[in-house]
Amino acid sequence: MMVGMRAALVQLASVTDASENRSRIAARLGRVEPSADLIVLPEAAMYDFGSPTDDLAAVAEQLDGPFVEFLHGQAKTRGATIVAGMFEANPEGHPFNTLVVVDPDGLRATYRKVHLYDSFGYRESDRLTPGAIAPVVVDVAGMRMGLMTCYDLRFPEMARLVVDAGADLLTIPAAWVAGENKLHHWTTLLTARAVENTVNVLAAAQSAPRYTGHSLAVDPMGLVLGEAGDDDETLLVEVDFDSVAAARDVNPSLANRRIR
Repeated sequence: MMVGMRAALVQLASVTDASENRSRIAARLGRVEPSADLIVLPEAAMYDFGSPTDDLAAVAEQLDGPFVEFLHGQAKTRGATIVAGMFEANPEGHPFNTLVVVDPDGLRATYRKVHLYDSFGYRESDRLTPGAIAPVVVDVAGMRMGLMTCYDLRFPEMARLVVDAGADLLTIPAAWVAGENKLHHWTTLLTARAVENTVNVLAAAQSAPRYTGHSLAVDPMGLVLGEAGDDDETLLVEVDFDSVAAARDVNPSLANRRIR
């Protein structure tokens, strides 16, 4: 019997109302399988990006603010670790696009998005500040989880940096904007990051129509463990503890590298 970590990828569409988002998330988490060790919510779960002219500084929160406090309560209730995206207040400029990792004991780690989405006609850097280039890896339920956010996925060197820091699981919350070829890019890049790094990948996305949906879990050989559709959905997947070692035994591409 496979022994592993049970993860729930909660696909939902946030709105520009932080209180409403907390209520929606609470309702969704109330329906998550109680055996889940890890619950992953999308990027910007706290508050949606809104229009390109919306002032995200006006809605950004501190790391001890209502959203993280809410997640801590949910984590204690469910005995799980929760990963979610928020806008973090920054007294020195635009807010950060931040992932928080919260467990029953409180805030475990944060990751500030490095690559801001200045692409496909959009300029995230007009409203947000990039984080420092430093890998964030956290021990969760027997695995080493590395964090990335959405547009980071398009930069293979980012995933490799996190894997070189010890991650055997990449967790990637996203609000992957819908559009021509975008779903193809999303699923292809997630699979590539799993295969080229021989790691598990868990990606929780915001729902259609603004975003692509299709939250995805991929194992280190590129096999799909679960995929959502366009709309609100929760995927429950089991990540095999032995899958990374088994994949690297067959495909030792990291050990065979000549360029570092």
